[in-house]
Amino acid sequence: MRVLMIRHGQTPSNVDGLLDAGYPGPGLTSLGERQASAIPEVLSRRELGALAVSNLTRTSLTAAPLAAQRGLDPVVLEGLREIDAGDLEMSADPLDHQEYLATAFAWASGDLRRHLPGAEDGRAFLERFDAAMARLAELGHQSVALFSHGAALRTWTAARVAGVDVEEMERVPLDNTGSFDVEGDPDVGWRLVSWSADPIGGKRLAGVAAEDPTGESVD
Repeated sequence: MRVLMIRHGQTPSNVDGLLDAGYPGPGLTSLGERQASAIPEVLSRRELGALAVSNLTRTSLTAAPLAAQRGLDPVVLEGLREIDAGDLEMSADPLDHQEYLATAFAWASGDLRRHLPGAEDGRAFLERFDAAMARLAELGHQSVALFSHGAALRTWTAARVAGVDVEEMERVPLDNTGSFDVEGDPDVGWRLVSWSADPIGGKRLAGVAAEDPTGESVD
Protein backbone atom coordinates (compact mmCIF):
# COMPACT_ATOMS: atom_id res chain seq x y z
CA MET A 1 0.00 0.00 0.00
CA ARG A 2 1.24 3.47 -0.87
CA VAL A 3 0.43 6.12 1.75
CA LEU A 4 0.84 9.87 1.32
CA MET A 5 1.05 11.32 4.84
CA ILE A 6 0.29 15.05 4.94
CA ARG A 7 0.57 17.53 7.77
CA HIS A 8 -2.48 19.76 8.25
CA GLY A 9 -2.63 23.36 7.05
CA GLN A 10 -1.55 26.32 9.13
CA THR A 11 -3.58 27.11 12.27
CA PRO A 12 -3.79 30.20 14.49
CA SER A 13 -1.92 28.26 17.18
CA ASN A 14 0.95 27.62 14.75
CA VAL A 15 1.20 31.34 14.10
CA ASP A 16 0.95 32.24 17.79
CA GLY A 17 3.54 29.67 18.83
CA LEU A 18 1.18 27.67 21.06
CA LEU A 19 1.69 23.99 21.83
CA ASP A 20 -1.87 23.04 20.88
CA ALA A 21 -2.43 19.28 20.72
CA GLY A 22 -5.82 18.99 22.42
CA TYR A 23 -9.27 18.06 21.11
CA PRO A 24 -10.92 19.42 19.00
CA GLY A 25 -8.21 21.95 18.27
CA PRO A 26 -8.22 25.09 16.12
CA GLY A 27 -9.33 25.63 12.55
CA LEU A 28 -7.16 26.96 9.73
CA THR A 29 -5.82 30.43 9.01
CA SER A 30 -6.42 31.97 5.60
CA LEU A 31 -2.98 30.67 4.59
CA GLY A 32 -3.93 27.24 5.90
CA GLU A 33 -7.01 27.30 3.69
CA ARG A 34 -4.89 28.19 0.67
CA GLN A 35 -2.48 25.39 1.52
CA ALA A 36 -5.40 22.96 1.63
CA SER A 37 -6.88 24.29 -1.62
CA ALA A 38 -3.59 23.68 -3.44
CA ILE A 39 -3.55 19.97 -2.66
CA PRO A 40 -6.10 18.66 -5.23
CA GLU A 41 -4.30 20.10 -8.25
CA VAL A 42 -0.89 18.87 -7.11
CA LEU A 43 -2.27 15.36 -6.56
CA SER A 44 -4.48 15.34 -9.67
CA ARG A 45 -2.59 12.46 -11.30
CA ARG A 46 -2.29 10.35 -8.18
CA GLU A 47 -4.75 7.51 -7.66
CA LEU A 48 -6.30 7.58 -4.20
CA GLY A 49 -8.77 4.98 -2.99
CA ALA A 50 -9.36 6.49 0.43
CA LEU A 51 -8.60 9.46 2.65
CA ALA A 52 -8.09 9.42 6.41
CA VAL A 53 -7.94 12.21 8.99
CA SER A 54 -7.36 12.47 12.72
CA ASN A 55 -10.16 13.48 15.07
CA LEU A 56 -8.77 17.02 15.33
CA THR A 57 -10.60 19.68 13.32
CA ARG A 58 -7.63 20.98 11.37
CA THR A 59 -7.04 17.71 9.53
CA SER A 60 -10.63 17.48 8.30
CA LEU A 61 -10.48 21.07 7.07
CA THR A 62 -7.20 20.42 5.27
CA ALA A 63 -8.56 17.28 3.63
CA ALA A 64 -11.86 18.89 2.61
CA PRO A 65 -10.86 20.28 -0.83
CA LEU A 66 -9.28 16.98 -1.87
CA ALA A 67 -12.21 14.99 -0.51
CA ALA A 68 -14.68 17.15 -2.44
CA GLN A 69 -12.70 16.85 -5.67
CA ARG A 70 -12.43 13.06 -5.37
CA GLY A 71 -15.90 12.43 -3.99
CA LEU A 72 -14.46 10.63 -0.96
CA ASP A 73 -15.61 10.70 2.65
CA PRO A 74 -12.51 10.75 4.87
CA VAL A 75 -12.24 8.02 7.48
CA VAL A 76 -11.67 9.45 10.96
CA LEU A 77 -8.89 7.58 12.78
CA GLU A 78 -8.26 8.94 16.27
CA GLY A 79 -4.85 7.28 16.37
CA LEU A 80 -3.58 9.84 13.84
CA ARG A 81 -4.01 12.71 16.30
CA GLU A 82 -1.12 14.84 17.51
CA ILE A 83 1.19 13.68 20.31
CA ASP A 84 -0.30 14.65 23.67
CA ALA A 85 1.24 17.70 25.32
CA GLY A 86 -0.05 16.89 28.82
CA ASP A 87 0.71 19.65 31.32
CA LEU A 88 2.44 21.67 28.58
CA GLU A 89 -0.78 22.06 26.56
CA MET A 90 -1.11 25.59 25.11
CA SER A 91 2.33 26.62 26.34
CA ALA A 92 4.04 29.46 24.45
CA ASP A 93 7.40 28.81 26.12
CA PRO A 94 10.10 27.74 23.62
CA LEU A 95 11.74 25.60 26.31
CA ASP A 96 8.51 23.63 26.69
CA HIS A 97 8.34 23.19 22.93
CA GLN A 98 11.87 21.79 22.88
CA GLU A 99 11.08 19.41 25.75
CA TYR A 100 8.00 18.20 23.87
CA LEU A 101 9.92 17.48 20.67
CA ALA A 102 12.92 16.00 22.46
CA THR A 103 10.57 13.57 24.20
CA ALA A 104 8.94 12.58 20.92
CA PHE A 105 12.23 11.98 19.14
CA ALA A 106 13.53 10.00 22.12
CA TRP A 107 10.72 7.55 21.33
CA ALA A 108 11.93 7.27 17.76
CA SER A 109 15.34 6.34 19.17
CA GLY A 110 13.86 3.64 21.39
CA ASP A 111 13.26 5.35 24.75
CA LEU A 112 9.56 4.51 24.88
CA ARG A 113 9.08 5.04 28.62
CA ARG A 114 9.86 8.72 28.47
CA HIS A 115 6.85 11.04 28.68
CA LEU A 116 5.79 14.55 29.55
CA PRO A 117 3.87 15.17 32.80
CA GLY A 118 0.25 14.23 32.25
CA ALA A 119 0.84 12.81 28.76
CA GLU A 120 1.19 9.47 26.97
CA ASP A 121 4.48 7.62 26.68
CA GLY A 122 6.12 6.41 23.48
CA ARG A 123 4.62 2.95 23.61
CA ALA A 124 1.08 4.34 23.81
CA PHE A 125 1.68 6.77 20.95
CA LEU A 126 3.20 4.20 18.60
CA GLU A 127 0.52 1.62 19.41
CA ARG A 128 -2.33 3.97 18.56
CA PHE A 129 -0.68 5.31 15.39
CA ASP A 130 0.19 1.75 14.31
CA ALA A 131 -3.43 0.75 14.90
CA ALA A 132 -4.61 3.60 12.68
CA MET A 133 -2.26 2.48 9.91
CA ALA A 134 -3.49 -1.10 10.27
CA ARG A 135 -7.10 0.07 9.98
CA LEU A 136 -6.20 2.02 6.85
CA ALA A 137 -4.59 -1.08 5.35
CA GLU A 138 -7.73 -3.10 6.09
CA LEU A 139 -9.67 -0.89 3.67
CA GLY A 140 -7.87 -2.72 0.88
CA HIS A 141 -6.77 0.16 -1.35
CA GLN A 142 -3.45 0.32 -3.19
CA SER A 143 -3.01 4.06 -2.67
CA VAL A 144 -4.37 6.31 0.08
CA ALA A 145 -3.68 9.67 1.71
CA LEU A 146 -3.90 10.62 5.36
CA PHE A 147 -3.83 13.94 7.16
CA SER A 148 -2.08 14.11 10.51
CA HIS A 149 0.22 16.37 12.53
CA GLY A 150 3.77 17.69 12.64
CA ALA A 151 5.24 15.93 15.66
CA ALA A 152 3.19 12.77 15.15
CA LEU A 153 4.27 12.32 11.53
CA ARG A 154 7.95 13.01 12.12
CA THR A 155 8.08 10.75 15.17
CA TRP A 156 6.15 7.83 13.67
CA THR A 157 8.08 7.86 10.39
CA ALA A 158 11.41 8.10 12.23
CA ALA A 159 10.44 5.13 14.40
CA ARG A 160 8.72 2.92 11.85
CA VAL A 161 9.80 3.77 8.28
CA ALA A 162 13.00 2.41 6.75
CA GLY A 163 15.01 5.20 5.18
CA VAL A 164 13.97 7.92 7.63
CA ASP A 165 16.80 9.26 9.78
CA VAL A 166 15.93 10.35 13.32
CA GLU A 167 18.56 13.08 13.40
CA GLU A 168 17.34 14.51 10.11
CA MET A 169 13.77 14.61 11.40
CA GLU A 170 15.00 16.46 14.49
CA ARG A 171 17.00 18.93 12.42
CA VAL A 172 14.62 19.78 9.56
CA PRO A 173 11.36 21.66 10.32
CA LEU A 174 8.18 20.32 8.70
CA ASP A 175 6.00 23.07 7.25
CA ASN A 176 2.23 22.88 7.14
CA THR A 177 1.17 20.43 4.39
CA GLY A 178 4.69 19.02 4.30
CA SER A 179 4.45 15.32 3.50
CA PHE A 180 5.88 11.82 3.59
CA ASP A 181 5.27 9.25 0.85
CA VAL A 182 5.68 5.72 2.24
CA GLU A 183 5.03 2.22 0.95
CA GLY A 184 4.44 -1.11 2.67
CA ASP A 185 1.98 -2.58 5.14
CA PRO A 186 1.75 -3.34 8.86
CA ASP A 187 3.04 -6.90 8.38
CA VAL A 188 6.14 -6.38 6.21
CA GLY A 189 6.89 -2.86 7.44
CA TRP A 190 7.24 0.52 5.75
CA ARG A 191 9.85 2.17 3.56
CA LEU A 192 10.30 5.79 2.55
CA VAL A 193 9.60 6.67 -1.09
CA SER A 194 10.13 10.42 -0.67
CA TRP A 195 9.36 13.31 1.63
CA SER A 196 9.18 17.08 1.52
CA ALA A 197 9.43 19.57 4.35
CA ASP A 198 7.76 22.21 2.16
CA PRO A 199 4.01 22.70 1.61
CA ILE A 200 2.55 20.45 -1.09
CA GLY A 201 1.65 23.58 -3.06
CA GLY A 202 5.24 24.84 -3.01
CA LYS A 203 7.37 27.25 -1.00
CA ARG A 204 5.12 30.16 -1.96
CA LEU A 205 2.69 28.71 0.60
CA ALA A 206 5.23 28.43 3.41
CA GLY A 207 4.17 30.01 6.67
CA VAL A 208 6.09 32.78 8.39
CA ALA A 209 5.86 32.30 12.14
CA ALA A 210 8.17 33.05 15.04
CA GLU A 211 7.67 29.56 16.42
CA ASP A 212 5.77 26.50 15.18
CA PRO A 213 5.92 24.18 18.20
CA THR A 214 5.19 20.81 16.57
CA GLY A 215 6.86 21.48 13.22
CA GLU A 216 10.08 23.18 14.27
CA SER A 217 13.54 21.66 14.63
CA VAL A 218 15.09 20.48 17.90
CA ASP A 219 17.94 22.75 19.00
